[in-house]
This record gives sequence, structure tokens and C-alpha cells, in this order.
Amino acid sequence: MPPASTGASTIVVDASAPQSPVTTTAAPAATHERLEPGRPGYRRMSFALFAAGVAAFALLYSTQALLPALSASFDATAGQASWTVSAATGALALFVLPMSALSERFGRRQMMTASLAVAVLVGLLVPFAPSMGALIALRAVQGAALAGLPASAMAYLAEEVRPKALIAAIGLFVAGNSIGGMSGRILTGWVAQAWGWRAALAAVGLLALACAVAFHFLIPKARNFRPGSLNPKALARTVATHLADPLLVRLYAIGALFMTVFGAVYTVIGYRLVEEPFGLPQGVIGSIFLVYLVGTVSSAAAGRLVARLGRRGALYLAVSTTAAGLLLSVADQLAAVLLGLVLITAGFFAGHAVASSSVSRTATTGRAQASALYQSAYYLGSSVGGTLGAVAFHAGGWAATVALGLLAVLGVVSITLYGTRVARAERRALVPAAR
Repeated sequence: MPPASTGASTIVVDASAPQSPVTTTAAPAATHERLEPGRPGYRRMSFALFAAGVAAFALLYSTQALLPALSASFDATAGQASWTVSAATGALALFVLPMSALSERFGRRQMMTASLAVAVLVGLLVPFAPSMGALIALRAVQGAALAGLPASAMAYLAEEVRPKALIAAIGLFVAGNSIGGMSGRILTGWVAQAWGWRAALAAVGLLALACAVAFHFLIPKARNFRPGSLNPKALARTVATHLADPLLVRLYAIGALFMTVFGAVYTVIGYRLVEEPFGLPQGVIGSIFLVYLVGTVSSAAAGRLVARLGRRGALYLAVSTTAAGLLLSVADQLAAVLLGLVLITAGFFAGHAVASSSVSRTATTGRAQASALYQSAYYLGSSVGGTLGAVAFHAGGWAATVALGLLAVLGVVSITLYGTRVARAERRALVPAAR
């Protein structure tokens, strides 16, 4: 799925703004010529980051399509098995911000390479986990390692690619994320059906290894990166400033709530479809994640929605679409469930695109840290949604999971309505009272 930008380039602010969390250690150097289509290195860079995105998101969600098989293998409940996903996304959420700071000191390319290497190594160990507890622990380590990739990739692109080519380069990286998340789930579903979940996770590990090797040999050296020394106190002040901004906090909450719905639905959907009245095999359930392609379309359309309806209007449309999908998915007809998933996915990706882009526009200083905080909230929402969705399903079936999703949707609506009232009040305050 497309992540919020976590580019962490050095930030220049005025004297009244919070001190930059990274201080450069050398005088400004001459800027090297940046990459663009048609120039040497651009195609290599594009393929390298595409491969990195495929590897990262195939690994991150590798167990999501396998949860029913894991429950059967370890005699675990849906809630217990869901931790194999939640531990990875939760660890990523916690480590995105510190990894973004470390990339300022040690370099984007080095951070991405190290993150992928550790994550792939853990991915090759995961199939041999002897217990559910060991599997969850390994997945947490894997998620923490993967946090270094989104924390560095956007900054690398911002520093090495010409501005006019930046959107296309970021789009290819995001495409790698989406395809990795989707293909990893589909691959594990079909391999597990034939040879079991351990073979499925091994297949994802080998896919990620091939992508990591390709990344290592293709990624051009960073020529415009300037290392800096970390300033933890300034970083803490920047974070505190963002968390004191009511609009940013509302955007973080919206991202977390949207992801709560998405995490709950896609963590539990496998359990529902494997049971009657559906009784689908593991491979077919894995193929359900092809619905993610709908999200690619709705994300791309988010900009046009904002231009036509405004930011809050686009959010209302996204949340209405998500709610309609949740309600439709309650039916016991497979066609209705699939259409519900299409609507949930389209609404989620549109809402996420609106909220994440609004963060970058709202933050006037410390944009890297503002985006990293959004990603932290986003992946924490995934962890909470996955776990609570599974617990709800265990307690009350799919209807309970849908109720949890609708509660999160209500939270988005409430926050957006409150933001609308605040915006109107601010506009009235700017208009002199009639005399």
C-alpha cells in the first residue's frame, strides 16, 4: 500500500521555528547533477527502488493471508495469530521516526541497504519458527528493520532526482510497495495450499532476497547527501511542536482510524472466507488481495477529488465509500463480500492519500518528522485494527469485526466534522464584524 512520504532531508527554518534535529557537519558542497529520465543512472535507480518496495511490503504482510493456517498449525485463536502481522507493523511504527533521524547521519543508501539485509535475513529464518511466540518475535524484529526503508527512500529521491521527475520516481517506488504487498499475499496463499505455510514464508523470503540483491547492485551512489550529527533534543522539540498542532493531530488520527478499518478487514477476511458458507481454499483466499489494485486507482484519483470537493469533502466521500463496503460485506453472498472489499479498499486508499498529502502541506517546518509521525500513527492503526478485528471476530463473528470498522469510520466522520467547524470559525474570525 502507498506510504506517506518520510523524506528526511535537512530542514532549514527561521529563527522562530524549532531547531533542526540534524545539524550538518560540513560547509555546503557543490550539488551534483541530479537524475532524470534519459540520463545515466535514472533507470537503475527506478528499478532498484521498485525492487526494494516489492521486498519490503512482501515481507511486512507475508503472514496476513496465512492466518487461518497458522491458527491450525499452532492451535491458536485468530487474535493470537493476528499478532504475526501486528507485531511487524507495530515495530515499524515505533522505529520509523528514529530510523529517519539515523538516515540523516549515516546516509539514505546505507540505511536502505542495511534495513533490507536484516529484514531478508529474518525472513529466511521465519519459516523455521518453532512456536507462535518465536514467530511473533521474529516478525517484530523484521518490522523494526523494515522501518529504515520508508524512512530513507523518499529522502534519497528528493536529494538525487530532479524535481520535475520526482513524482514519477516516487510513483514507481509506491507501485513497488503496492505490488509487493499484493504479490506477497497471493504467493503465500497458493504456495501454502500446495506445500504449507512454512514453504509459503520461505518463498516470500527468497523473493525478497532476489529483490534485495537487485537493489544492492542497481542503486546508484548518493551524490548529494550531506551527513549531519544528530541532535536528539531538537528532534524531540520538533516532534512536540507537531503533536501540539491540532490540525496535524487530527490528520494523524484520521490516518490511524482508516488503517484500523483496513487492518481489521484484511486480517480477518481469510478466516471468514475459509468458513461456511464460502469454504474457499487458501490459494483463492490469497488471490482476494488482487482487490488492492482498486486502491492504486483510488489513490491516483484522490488529487482530482480534492480539487473538486475540497479536502474535507474528499474525506467524507472516502469514509462513506468505506462504510458502504463494510455494510455490504455482511451479506453471505460471495459477490456481495467481494464488492464490499472493493468499496472498503477504494475508500481507504482515497482517504489515506488525502490525509497523508495534507500532512506535508500543513507542516511548514520539520516535514520529514511530520510525515514520519503520520506513518507511525498509520502503522499503529494497522496493528491495533488487526488485533482488535481478530478479537472481535473470535467473540462475535464477522458482524463484530464490521461493527469495529464502523466505529472507526464514525471516528473519522467526527474528526472531519470538528475540523469543518473549526475552519468555519477561523474564517468568521478573519472577517471584520459588520458595523
